[in-house]
Amino acid sequence: MLLWVFLFVILTLSSGSHCSLPPSLSLRTRRYADAIFTNSYRKVLGQLSARKLLQDIMSRQHGERNQEQGARVRLGRQVDGVWAEQKQMALESVVVALLQKHSRNSLG
Repeated sequence: MLLWVFLFVILTLSSGSHCSLPPSLSLRTRRYADAIFTNSYRKVLGQLSARKLLQDIMSRQHGERNQEQGARVRLGRQVDGVWAEQKQMALESVVVALLQKHSRNSLG
């Protein structure tokens, strides 16, 4: 922030008609201020680009994790479904066996 104030003061003083600096020094000061501003601006743009790139990478990794978790959940549901079917078939076979045994005892 202090740098921007410094640049503003330099630009204001160098552009005024009451400037006591020689024209060549005034021009050099203005160019120097422009160079500082340009370098700072490029640095900020580079930081913004790097931040956006990092955010993109992080969101991709987060999306991949979500896909992996979703696959685990689906696999877990499939396993639970198979387990439930096996339990149901086992119960049905036990019930059939009990009914057959009961029907033999009632006939015999």
